[in-house]
Amino acid sequence: MSRSRPRAPKIHHRGSRLAAFLLAGLIALASLALAPAVQARGPVPGQFDYYTLSLSWSPTYCASQAGQNDRQQCGLGRAYAFVVHGLWPQYQQGWPQDCTLREKWVPDDLIAGMLDIMPSKRLIIHEWKKHGGCSGLRMRAYFDLTRNLFAKIRIPARYLGPQQPVVTTPEQLVTDFVKTNRDLTSDMLSVQCGNSRGAARLAELRICFGKDGAPQSCGSNERRQCRAERLVLPPVRGGTQ
Repeated sequence: MSRSRPRAPKIHHRGSRLAAFLLAGLIALASLALAPAVQARGPVPGQFDYYTLSLSWSPTYCASQAGQNDRQQCGLGRAYAFVVHGLWPQYQQGWPQDCTLREKWVPDDLIAGMLDIMPSKRLIIHEWKKHGGCSGLRMRAYFDLTRNLFAKIRIPARYLGPQQPVVTTPEQLVTDFVKTNRDLTSDMLSVQCGNSRGAARLAELRICFGKDGAPQSCGSNERRQCRAERLVLPPVRGGTQ
């Protein structure tokens, strides 16, 4: 006569459930403790190492698709040469952007007062929101600083408003600015032209300043420079293409 097999004893999981509950609680507490640290990693206005003043060669921009749709900067009679792209707070490696803004609305009178050196309303608003808020300055102080730093730079005569293309090299462009500006040295400048190795159009010239407004050596952000053998500066609007 067969005998029924004894039932396996019930195993109570209270201990394992308690351990899982405690583990979940510890994870939640750790997450709360880390939350302020994660938030602290975001950009803090005013905490940066130096400024980069980016000067755009307007004819190059106006030859691009974006420029062809920008009548304010590139329309008929807009004979701009070097213009201000922006003033950017920088870290030695990387940069802050999109900081929390105390002032979000850029007033029309401020925009009108900047159009002679930043000839685009859209650009002025964009630069404040992306970069200016990270300076830690009030809006008007930031744009005043932008103008003052630009005013410190003397543009060599050959780049003031050429009616024909200027063909040079990245090294010669830097040399020309250093000769014209006694406070500048070559390590304070960075030429940007894209990745071309043969001939390339000048996109930007970047100049580095300390928080005190004095020119200073650039950080690693500006070390990726134009490597073209020939640098072409298209003429101002209305010149000979």
